[in-house]
Amino acid sequence: IHLRSPRSSAGGQRRHTLPASEFRCLSPEDAVSVFEIEREAFISVSGDCPLHLDEIRHFLNLCPELSLGWFEEGRLVAFIIGSLWDQERLSQAALTLHKPLGTAVHIHVLAVHRTFRQQGKGSILMWRYLQYLRCLPFARRALLMCEDFLVPFYQKCGFEVLGPCEVTVGELAFIEMQHPVRG
Repeated sequence: IHLRSPRSSAGGQRRHTLPASEFRCLSPEDAVSVFEIEREAFISVSGDCPLHLDEIRHFLNLCPELSLGWFEEGRLVAFIIGSLWDQERLSQAALTLHKPLGTAVHIHVLAVHRTFRQQGKGSILMWRYLQYLRCLPFARRALLMCEDFLVPFYQKCGFEVLGPCEVTVGELAFIEMQHPVRG
């Protein structure tokens, strides 16, 4: 038995619809949406954003392949932005540099739009991102720095604590964490 949907029987044409959920690398055109989510997520907690709009554009131009956005019905709901780093541990320079010959992916920021928080989207996005990194031949590990209260979240994602990070931003101190990608 062949059943036809009401849409397909009406002249045989389907309306174009956006995918319900899509993961893709971000482009410079996504920078404003990224910044709006990031600003709302971080300003209320720390008073500052990990990346400002010009830095978001900088990384999305230099290394868009190290970003991942989660879109629902065409709208950005969560994202990760990374760049390559070529040293064992993060330093102040890692906040703004992309080292093309590096083997460590520095995850600058993971943020979820406020209306989509507490739904597991951050964990799912990080899992997909780490799976994606395994496909990149140059990626050996992922590095990030976070505040103390986020350590349990990243440990659940498979990251291990390296210790206090040498990077500080104003009064904020961070813990450095890593996740092996390969090796």
